[in-house]
Amino acid sequence: PLVPLTPPSLQGCMNNITFGNELVSYYETVAGGAGAGPGWHGRSGVHTHMTNTRITDPEILEKRYPVILKSFELAQGTGGAGQFRGGSGVRRELLFRQQMVLSVLTERRAFRPYGLQGGESGAPGLNLLTRRDGRTLNLGGKTSVTVFPGDIFRLQTPGGGGFGPPTEPAPAEEGQGVPPRGRPFAERGSVCDYRLAQETA
Repeated sequence: PLVPLTPPSLQGCMNNITFGNELVSYYETVAGGAGAGPGWHGRSGVHTHMTNTRITDPEILEKRYPVILKSFELAQGTGGAGQFRGGSGVRRELLFRQQMVLSVLTERRAFRPYGLQGGESGAPGLNLLTRRDGRTLNLGGKTSVTVFPGDIFRLQTPGGGGFGPPTEPAPAEEGQGVPPRGRPFAERGSVCDYRLAQETA
């Protein structure tokens, strides 16, 4: 069979998150899910278009900036189903300890990353801000907003699109994407490093 010239959709460009005030400024790019293809599952928690960045270690982030990293994990099951499954995005939560301006520049919030050849679309991303009074705001894909001490920003990055009909899923290979539920896979990358560091602390 011919290999399609267009791969299933990725999580879009990197998820750009910035915050700061007159004392500090911070910029991070957060990974998401890669699309699957003919013969491979999509990778989970990776950069797809912009690839030459690495996220700041949690200890450095919390020591140098007035934020607390509440969670950072794979968003299991956000990749599109298919014979080859799309990779999962990630979830990341930041608790702010000072008044700052938060800006987000992200994609695939309104349109899901598409699948191909019968593969299903990946889950869209989501940017939520929970105010200290309990109100939750959907920030959309691109905006700037003032945040206050106690506010929590919740980022979920998109999953990748699946490839092929999901009626005959291929077995997941080690380290590739998110396999069918209950099957182990080899974790890699900054999400894995963060989880391991938390378990050994």
